[in-house]
Amino acid sequence: MPLNTMTDTTDLSKRHIRSFVLRQGRVSPAQQRACDTMLPRFGIPYAAKPLDLELAFGRSAPRILEIGFGMGDSTASIALAHPENDYLALEVHTPGVGNLLKLVDTHHISNIRIIQHDAVEVVRDMLGEATLDGIQIFFPDPWHKARHNKRRLIQAPFVALLAGKLKPGGYIHVATDWEDYAMQVLKVLNEDALLENTAADYAPRPAYRPLTKFEQRGLRLGHGVWDLLFRRKIPPA
Repeated sequence: MPLNTMTDTTDLSKRHIRSFVLRQGRVSPAQQRACDTMLPRFGIPYAAKPLDLELAFGRSAPRILEIGFGMGDSTASIALAHPENDYLALEVHTPGVGNLLKLVDTHHISNIRIIQHDAVEVVRDMLGEATLDGIQIFFPDPWHKARHNKRRLIQAPFVALLAGKLKPGGYIHVATDWEDYAMQVLKVLNEDALLENTAADYAPRPAYRPLTKFEQRGLRLGHGVWDLLFRRKIPPA
């Protein structure tokens, strides 16, 4: 189940290669209604200026960034299970945004905020250095054809940008069901000077990441899933 996000393979201050194709698909009446009525409360418009996270959530709490939440089922489950955290969720596709807003309404979830915009621009322009306690990227689009690999989200320049947004000790968690993408992610994360692996290579699935229906089906068919869990290094005292 690819989640649609965005990336850059060169200089993030210039126009970047996007890792998504904006095909919105059908937006159901319920999804559109959720966007119309709830996005003004739970949505944050993109702006090329720093975002005050404490003001956005109305409290001080650990902050987790989720990039590319798809239809939002996992995001809602995680936020419900961890009310002590705040989740800033990024997605470009309107059906997914509408579906997550429906779940927010149904389950009375208060610790999610949504930005419907290119993730590279949000991270680059709106998030301050060392402001995040965690970053979650679950099943990003693998762009499995070799000629499309340049569109993959996990590239060195974007990882360097993400690492700088983490507090010391903060984590970045990537999950993918494409082995060659997992190998690429492992290499890129290992090569970032600010990050260190929490495992020898791939990590066991953390308890907070729920199994999606797509993932359960894949596992039944013998498909692999690879979790990578890195942390920002803590400087010596």
